[in-house]
Amino acid sequence: MSQPLAPDAMDQLFRSARTFNDWQAKPVSAEILQQIYDLLKWGPTSANCSPLRIVFVQTPAAKEKLKTCLQAGNVAKTMSAPVTAVLGMDMQFYDLLPQLFPHTDARPWFAGKPAVIEDTAMRNSSLQCAYLMLAARAMGLDCGPMSGFDKKKCDELFFAGTSVKSNMLCNLGYGDASTLFPRSPRLEFSQACQIL
Repeated sequence: MSQPLAPDAMDQLFRSARTFNDWQAKPVSAEILQQIYDLLKWGPTSANCSPLRIVFVQTPAAKEKLKTCLQAGNVAKTMSAPVTAVLGMDMQFYDLLPQLFPHTDARPWFAGKPAVIEDTAMRNSSLQCAYLMLAARAMGLDCGPMSGFDKKKCDELFFAGTSVKSNMLCNLGYGDASTLFPRSPRLEFSQACQIL
């Protein structure tokens, strides 16, 4: 039976974790990026559809391409981040269901149903984006998620010729805590929840 994580682990994943805009000049290895994926892939998705597709943007040339997609307020923090994950959703995820959900023929649940595909891809890739952030924090990295970018241009630059569409971006690295502003408040349980 699973046991609650230690309080310091909960702090690292949730209570003390912050969204970073400034970064230390410390690289993130390809090995850590693979370890992040190897953790996040175990998070649940409906029918195990796993629509998330990731391009880890790290080289100066790739960063310059990405820069052309960013809203002005996201340029400096993204250019200084060691890695930016371009997080996309495969709109033909259902073609892999025979591999990912082999105990039943689930492909017909989605094929030829654009509204169901869009809804499923967005919801489940967004879940996987959250799993990525938790996995990155578990590996000792900090995160800077954002949505201020030109999705169409990003798709053309990073997902051309594929069935993948952009969902969001997430800067990854070792954050510079000296520039953090005070943490924003959160809703209390009574404001956000009911027990019926």
